[in-house]
Amino acid sequence: MNDVIKIINIINKTIKGFTTPVATDIGEKTKDPFKVLISTILSLRTRDETTGRISKELFKKYDNPEKLANAKLKDIQEIIRPVNYYIGKSKRIKEISQKLVEEYKSKVPEDFNELLKFKGVGRKTANIVMLYGHNQPDYIAVDIHMHRIPNRLGWIKTKKPEETEEALKKIVPKKYWWSLNNNFVAFGQNICLPVSPKCSICPVRNYCKRVNVKSSR
Repeated sequence: MNDVIKIINIINKTIKGFTTPVATDIGEKTKDPFKVLISTILSLRTRDETTGRISKELFKKYDNPEKLANAKLKDIQEIIRPVNYYIGKSKRIKEISQKLVEEYKSKVPEDFNELLKFKGVGRKTANIVMLYGHNQPDYIAVDIHMHRIPNRLGWIKTKKPEETEEALKKIVPKKYWWSLNNNFVAFGQNICLPVSPKCSICPVRNYCKRVNVKSSR
């Protein structure tokens, strides 16, 4: 447990000069769970800088569920074309907006299980909306970085994101949950890369199982 907290604190200091992940940035700037939800869906398989720019352009024209629900698909697609899978995403965000208007009075539910009822919203997206949209700290959002880094460090040994989520809740003190995804995403985008991680400059390499296993061979 002590090493877990120590590593989290080191990573927290390390990422201070890095770009804030898009969902956190939008949540902090807008305090709008709708924008966090839509931008998170747009971010799938898309670089953060692209997601941030396209989300900003989209919200200039469609800044609430009613406007997006009534928008023409071709108009949405024209704006979000730079993101990957833009055709499918345009349909998904329009459908979500319509459901919000028709069933939730245009308000993004402040309930995790309600969010999962939306087509295209999985545990990662729901957790991000709860954390950075509704500012609820009792959740851990697990994306590729949050899954990869704790496994590399040797904290856990999991194969699926939902397993990682539950495992992390058992070993990470609750007060760190809110910032955990944000900081690990920034760390994973800049140092603990998926391919060719920058182990030589990693500030937590002495605690890393991956590095220690390689060096012992």
